Amino acid sequence: MRLLVVEDETRIVEVLRVALGRAGFVVDAVATVADARAAAPLVAYDVIILDLGLPDGDGMELLAELRQAGNRVPVLVLTARDAVEARVTGLDAGADDYLVKPFAVAELIARTKALLRRPGQALGTVLEAGNIVFDTIGRDVRVGSAVLPLARQELAILEHLMRRLGRVVPKAVLEEKLYGMDEELGSNAIPVHVHHLRRKLAEAGAGAEVHTVRGIGYLLTEPPA
Repeated sequence: MRLLVVEDETRIVEVLRVALGRAGFVVDAVATVADARAAAPLVAYDVIILDLGLPDGDGMELLAELRQAGNRVPVLVLTARDAVEARVTGLDAGADDYLVKPFAVAELIARTKALLRRPGQALGTVLEAGNIVFDTIGRDVRVGSAVLPLARQELAILEHLMRRLGRVVPKAVLEEKLYGMDEELGSNAIPVHVHHLRRKLAEAGAGAEVHTVRGIGYLLTEPPA
């Protein structure tokens, strides 16, 4: 899952980048309203974490623009404005949640996951395909009763394939979801991760298979009933 962090405090950005990365998220970070305005339409972000006090304007203006443009991406507002009136204003403007600085990073991650678990958003609780069970909250994959250790990129690919079981997931979609704007992406990165994932699933006796649709992408299929 890919997040956009709009925050001008470098220390906060670095803390969030590390913590969210460990929680399985890909993080893009920008420091101004202008950069956020340019980035938001380019990627189908799963959540935007938005500071209000930015160098070139108020994050509330950006939030209003997103909603007026029909962009319904969940937005978690970060701000030092702790008055009840400020929180109400933000929620009324279209924010989905509101966190006052200073905040606990663990709470921010929990609130982000809660937004993604809302109906129609990216996180379901448990995904199943054949004998594969994926707990998307704990980031835990089991094949039968055995835990299957997977790297972050392999987890992300498997999650996207399980959410679209039986449907082709384009390679470009996986690239967009797995890599941030500052990460260098080799042309064979996704195929290499898929190769490792396919091998680990086969070795674990998984009852679902990853197939390559040449020139397009990948799909996960269950065995016939």
